[in-house]
Amino acid sequence: MVVQSQPAALDPLSNLIKSCKPTSLFTEIPEVDLTDPAAKTQIVKACEEYGFFKVVNHGVSLELMNKLEAEAVKFFSQSQSEKDKASPPDPFGYGSKRIGPNGDVGWIEYLLLNVNPQLTSHKTLAIFQERSQKFRRAVDEYIVAVKKMSYQVMELMADGLNIKPRNVMSKLLKDERSDSCFRLNHYPPCPDHQLRALSGRNLIGFGEHTDPQIISVLRSNNTSGLQIQLRDGTWVSVPSDQSSFFLNVGDALQVMTNGRFKSVKHRVLADTNKSRISMIYFGGPPLSEKIAPLPTLLAEEEESLYKEFTWCEYKMSAYKSRLADHRLGLFEKTTAKRSGQISPN
Repeated sequence: MVVQSQPAALDPLSNLIKSCKPTSLFTEIPEVDLTDPAAKTQIVKACEEYGFFKVVNHGVSLELMNKLEAEAVKFFSQSQSEKDKASPPDPFGYGSKRIGPNGDVGWIEYLLLNVNPQLTSHKTLAIFQERSQKFRRAVDEYIVAVKKMSYQVMELMADGLNIKPRNVMSKLLKDERSDSCFRLNHYPPCPDHQLRALSGRNLIGFGEHTDPQIISVLRSNNTSGLQIQLRDGTWVSVPSDQSSFFLNVGDALQVMTNGRFKSVKHRVLADTNKSRISMIYFGGPPLSEKIAPLPTLLAEEEESLYKEFTWCEYKMSAYKSRLADHRLGLFEKTTAKRSGQISPN
């Protein structure tokens, strides 16, 4: 399913969007079947080696996914003036090309929504009021299903790490004060006149970054574009699969595991011919939650690699940074001892 309308006319920001060469598809993405008894072990291994994995047999119906994708296509197919009624983002709302307040840009338009009813966002409420009830119902039903799956993944992860109680991480997402959000992204195809100037390169839709939250759950249409960075610094393309989910470790989870899991650096390239629609649930803890390595994961005499901070403190710090910044660097201890050393993302 693709957005049929023409992308918005180019503006001065378009000239600031960088490009890069596409990479080959990476066929070794770890795949976890949530019905497999070995899932808990596979999740831990994937988080240690890649900070990223694909989930199948996840229990979220394809009907829910397709229903929300159809509503996203309707939204992004509207005229620019209609979409702009939901802008500017605060951070919730509609945005185009500008990513955050610090100068990052990309070939993208997006809708960022608050998904916690306990944390009121007037912009999110206004967007739902402007759209049909069908749109709000599609978002709500999808979020409920994806949250349920996310809790299951976090509890399997705890099992694989031999953490008790097994809800020690999932309860942060289940908390009624959980600071989680949901994002719908649209990466339009590149205009013909700009395509000729790219000479085989792709516009960067969303620049390289790590996600600050605990975990991110992504689903997209069948247009590829997502790339992850491997431990050796190589960028590889992730094959698209509209029936599956891709989960990645966030900065907060890296800290909670004392660096055992790595927050994966990733980016998205815009396709030259087809639009890409993606939907991401970002699972975050309550704003007041203190983020530190879980004591049960620290070996004897192993010290924390990170200074303790609240999620609110880290979120505010991340909001002041550029996408590609090593955000955790400000919170790393330089003298900590462990079985291994601090390594940058």
